[in-house]
Amino acid sequence: MSQLKIFNRCLTVVNLTFATTIALNLWIDPLFAGDPFRRSQPHKIGDRTEAAFNAIFQQGNYPEAEKYLEKSIVYEPDEPLAYALKASLAYNKQDLASLNQYSRKTLIAGQKLISRNALRGNLYTGVGHFLEGAVILLQEGSVKGASQAFIKLAKVYEYLDKAEAIDPNDPELNLIRGYMNLMLAVNLPLVNPEQAIEKLERNAAPKYLVERGIALAYRDLKQYSPALDYANRAVKSTGENPEIYYLKAQILHEKGKQEKSQKLIKEAIANFEKALTKKSQLPKNLVTQIEYEHNLAKSRLNNIR
Repeated sequence: MSQLKIFNRCLTVVNLTFATTIALNLWIDPLFAGDPFRRSQPHKIGDRTEAAFNAIFQQGNYPEAEKYLEKSIVYEPDEPLAYALKASLAYNKQDLASLNQYSRKTLIAGQKLISRNALRGNLYTGVGHFLEGAVILLQEGSVKGASQAFIKLAKVYEYLDKAEAIDPNDPELNLIRGYMNLMLAVNLPLVNPEQAIEKLERNAAPKYLVERGIALAYRDLKQYSPALDYANRAVKSTGENPEIYYLKAQILHEKGKQEKSQKLIKEAIANFEKALTKKSQLPKNLVTQIEYEHNLAKSRLNNIR
């Protein structure tokens, strides 16, 4: 696999880590407000940033996430997660100018946060370097861009290591690093997949993103039975998110192809269609991809018959 492809896959993983949706509930216990990662000893992240994070990942509602992020960068200007989310949305749209802007802001906010919260400051300094690597790839392309991006990747792990030295069990750190490790385990013989899955499941949060990440990993490893098990768990915890039904549909489709099963292909089609019932809240390019795979599944069902 080329360096360019590896880095793009890695960016997809981090982008996923920064994406999901739930409307802000102003009546939740203030002890937990503003931190979607920790149920005890929450960090001060900010209600609007938390709402945007939840909107992307719990409900898959990207327009709502955009609204919250516009407010969070005004009222919570020192929170690097808000800028990272803005950068990830810009990447989805292939908006290079905005990706460049918010990648830089993520890095600056992460660096400033180190003096007040060394763990999260180092974590998002690493994320900022990662996003800037994505900008280099999109601007330069080819081998030259990949080479420069991998210099950035060394910085990413330098700061992630610093964050891990502070608290190796932190759920936010383990979610982001865990998704990266799963990507490496799936694509390169550098990390043991089962060890990466076990560590993610043990230390990362929120749970629904852990389940989703493990389902993705097993899907890419072509282990469709455990992939389906974890996708079903994610459906139970985030059943309002159309992206979860899309993931489940992909797994069912591949399992159906493998087993030449009409029943599984029909289930896949039903889940593609369930995802598309909320296409108005998803990015247009994602809707196009879901529709394409939906049509492929229908064609395959006819061929199996």
